[in-house]
Amino acid sequence: MPGENLSRDEARRRAELVSVDGYEVALDLRSAVGETPDGSGPRTFRSVTTIRFRCGKPGASTFADLLAPAVTAVTLNGEKLDAAAVFDGSRIALDSLAAENVLVVDAQCAYSRTGEGLHRFVDPEDGEVYLYTQYEPADARRVFATFEQPDLKAPFRFEVTAPEGWTVWSNGEGARDEDGVWRFAETKPISSYITAVVAGPYHYETDVYTRTFDDGTTLEIPLGAMCRKGLARHFDADDIFLVTRQGLDFFHDHFDYPYPFGKYDQAFVPEYNIGAMENPGCVTFREEFIFRGKVTQASYERRANVILHEMAHMWFGDLVTMVWWDDLWLKESFADFMGSFSMVGATRFTNGWITFANNRKSWAYRADQLPSTHPITADIRDLEDAKLNFDGITYAKGASVLKQLVAYVGQDAFLEGARRYFKRHAYGNTRLADLLAVLEETSGRDMATWSRSWLETAGVNSLTPVVTYDAGDRITELAVAQDGDELRPHRVAVGLYRGEAGALVRYARAEVDVTGPRTVVDALAGAERPELILVNDEDLTYCKIRFDEGSLATLRSHLGDITDPLARALCWSALWNLTRDALMPARDFIGLVLRFAGRESDIGVLQMLHMWARSALHHYAAPGWREQGARLLAEGALRELRQSEPGSQHQLTWARFFGTTATSAADLQLLRGLLEGSAKIDGLDVDQELRWAFVEPLASHGVADETFVAAELARDDTASGKRHQVRCLAARPSAAVKDQAWAQVVESDSLSNALVEATISGFAQAGQRELLAPYVPKYFEAIERVWEERSIQIGMDVVKGLFPGLQDSEATLAATDAWLAAHEGAAPALRRLVRESRDDLARGLRAQACDAGASG
Repeated sequence: MPGENLSRDEARRRAELVSVDGYEVALDLRSAVGETPDGSGPRTFRSVTTIRFRCGKPGASTFADLLAPAVTAVTLNGEKLDAAAVFDGSRIALDSLAAENVLVVDAQCAYSRTGEGLHRFVDPEDGEVYLYTQYEPADARRVFATFEQPDLKAPFRFEVTAPEGWTVWSNGEGARDEDGVWRFAETKPISSYITAVVAGPYHYETDVYTRTFDDGTTLEIPLGAMCRKGLARHFDADDIFLVTRQGLDFFHDHFDYPYPFGKYDQAFVPEYNIGAMENPGCVTFREEFIFRGKVTQASYERRANVILHEMAHMWFGDLVTMVWWDDLWLKESFADFMGSFSMVGATRFTNGWITFANNRKSWAYRADQLPSTHPITADIRDLEDAKLNFDGITYAKGASVLKQLVAYVGQDAFLEGARRYFKRHAYGNTRLADLLAVLEETSGRDMATWSRSWLETAGVNSLTPVVTYDAGDRITELAVAQDGDELRPHRVAVGLYRGEAGALVRYARAEVDVTGPRTVVDALAGAERPELILVNDEDLTYCKIRFDEGSLATLRSHLGDITDPLARALCWSALWNLTRDALMPARDFIGLVLRFAGRESDIGVLQMLHMWARSALHHYAAPGWREQGARLLAEGALRELRQSEPGSQHQLTWARFFGTTATSAADLQLLRGLLEGSAKIDGLDVDQELRWAFVEPLASHGVADETFVAAELARDDTASGKRHQVRCLAARPSAAVKDQAWAQVVESDSLSNALVEATISGFAQAGQRELLAPYVPKYFEAIERVWEERSIQIGMDVVKGLFPGLQDSEATLAATDAWLAAHEGAAPALRRLVRESRDDLARGLRAQACDAGASG
């Protein structure tokens, strides 16, 4: 990725010099179909960009950004420049600027196969071609010449020439004119990274949202939703529109600022690298949110959350945008919080805060304990830093801190602050101080002190109850002890639980402001002895929950008796953190899952327990116990599968878990029988997606060969089927198979981003440690070259996905340290990824030592 980076200092200097009045972008995408003219080289399209901008220092120099195979012509203020001289492959040098300037760049840009820029996908089912753009943080420059930084906002006007029979969408309303060109209305001032083009023979459905405000005015928003034609039969657009309308109602109720971008299209696109992107008026989503088979309510909840997260961005991020990526949290933390806040307040998914506590925050806890942890307001030196900071801290920790802020200042003050923020900074750019100013106005609180503690420092605190009792078994003192490098103020609820009629229920509760290393909860003095003390009950703050000895003993025997689902989810999360921190043996955590997961009512929590149990077995359990642990998990999964209500989402969840744990000949024979129809489990519908979930373990254990997998692809000869096939083929236990998979990903760039991801997923099988051992030195020999030669997205996939973490030994740790010591000059983003993987490996070894100590 040489020459493609942009530093914060460069962006600052350019913003001091330049202001942009508008863009006109013309794309000719007719080359997307048919053969490339010479049959070799990158497939390209013509991109003609006109940028009208002003310069505050006439005579000065700057540059525009463009990543393109070739530039045909560059004209500045009517003067034709020598394209070869001014374009170096990533930047166009602009000298002797006037006060007012017009830049015209005619380029040949490349279609993408990595999901960055203008991605081109050919559907294997029908041969149709589909295009879409994805830019964040800085890939608009792969499609048109631009000043690629968020604070140089401008109106954009797009026109697109597309193949006959195609439809094209962009941020604004558009139509195909008589000359065959699609022309779109000019946008409001927006950043380049949220512009969008979607083009192809997409299946498209429409609806409309209407809102009448208190002043009598009416807002009408055309709604659209699209997917590939091959997915149309699975497309539940009605539910997508339902959540969309509910979200628009909620945000209009709470933000007091009408949706500002006209129409609202939502495109579900193939081979998408992320969950979704908040392009105003043209939001893009990964097409896996269109469900080809039976899924649980957790999947629908996740989709609703993402729809609402992206919708919140229309205000937080699109209307008001951060100056630079340091303040990425200003949009992502708010959208993550608002996704759950609106989902609980406006949709049928009223248990969204349980998912947030159990799922999103676990992502944050992991990220906040890595060596790369950073404050929520991060130090982002350049674009590579920015790419890596779309992480659990920026999203989930930031959202957790905002949830705590709502408890701290009150919901009304928080929302009033948001309303003032939108009105004060509409179509502009902001920094942290701008948000703190409005929140201080509305709450009367000292936001600078709060910000220093929560936004400007890194790390997670642990909160532990410390309790004493009198002779009558009443509390004499209950205190909350706080650990961590930075002690913070926490608004927490402390709950006391006891057994009543076979249930573990809360009988006392107190809220307290925890400050410093020890805070006494005076309100609970004199309460009867509890069986469980739950610090951070109701999940008001961001912390790791610890337990006193008595509470931990209660959970070991009565975790399933907790009736409140949020309290139960918090206990599960706390126990998982104990396991990751080598304070609870992995086999003990797995034992709790086997004992109590069958009683878990919340399907999202159950799915997380299954994921954690597999991780505990593969990474945290002592190697000598893994075989026994695998057998216990498979037996438990099959038992719960057979006992689940026929046709229920719990049955489906246990079926998928059984597929991932099956190792014995009998288990694998049952999976094969379920595929072939010779075995039945009452109520279990083995649809195509579940079939693939069963084929993979059969392939990884050598039961399903290439012919078997090919036969399954013949049943499902679709884009989704192809990804499954690639993953299953790479999972086979053969040295030749692993060599081929490695070569396809590391030594070649022939695979698309989605197939790279599928190949890596199949390659790294926990049951194939010996087979993968030879790739430890190969990994360290290859990663710097891969990082330099491939796009940052593919580089990230390879460096993270192929790290030899399954070779969990001190030798692998030493090899990692040796690479880091020998490559101090490697790209900081690359070193960060390797250091994070090293930390995961070291954590796993500590946990394995803890688990081995439990064997005696």
